[in-house]
Amino acid sequence: MSGTTRAEYCVIACAEAWRGAGEILASPMGVIPSAGARLARLTFSPDLLLTDGEALIVRPDGTTEGWLPYRQHLELVTGGRRHVMMGASQIDRFGNQNISCVGDWAKPVRQLLGVRGAPVNTLNNPTSYWIPRHSRRVFVAKVDMVCGVGYDRAAGARYHRIPRVVSDLGVFDFATPDRSMRLASLHPGVSVEEVREATAFDLAVADEVPYTREPTALELRLIREVIDPGDARAREVPA
Repeated sequence: MSGTTRAEYCVIACAEAWRGAGEILASPMGVIPSAGARLARLTFSPDLLLTDGEALIVRPDGTTEGWLPYRQHLELVTGGRRHVMMGASQIDRFGNQNISCVGDWAKPVRQLLGVRGAPVNTLNNPTSYWIPRHSRRVFVAKVDMVCGVGYDRAAGARYHRIPRVVSDLGVFDFATPDRSMRLASLHPGVSVEEVREATAFDLAVADEVPYTREPTALELRLIREVIDPGDARAREVPA
């Protein structure tokens, strides 16, 4: 197998968020994060717990593996034993995320999902982000409303951690002295200049930025034949 697509690099980048996670609950939101979590479970993170989003623990093929009572789910969520990968309508250089509104909260230009569980997620368990279309409208200098809490607002939060942000252009983390966003890897075919142009704040960028790793032959087969044979990933990130 060859000819890895941009969407498949994104699946690999999302899967890596759960590498070495152990027995924690994975809560991916979106086609590509879901494919990434299932790939991680099938390969390098076999103890990862997947859920149907309601009350069941499921295997990567969707069949039932166990029961997850709501009380136990809350224990995982509030005790740091869950890693969620959410979306973001806006995100800033410190990882503050907005999914509530565009414009002034008192009179928004556009109403979005609402705050939902973002504050609880970000303050109580590791939270990564998936952004399928990297642009200045999403990677903003300042979010219009803070829903998910970033590093500049999370002082004292025991389980707060933003392991990574994955977009269709690359992978980002906060491994900097001031916990501002850093370009960790570029997806093959993307340049540093392209990322900078699509970002409305100054990213930390090393002199040499690696590329997102290549999938193994087994990983490609699992993505294409087992996890997503209908190629839904290409609808989220077109080739």
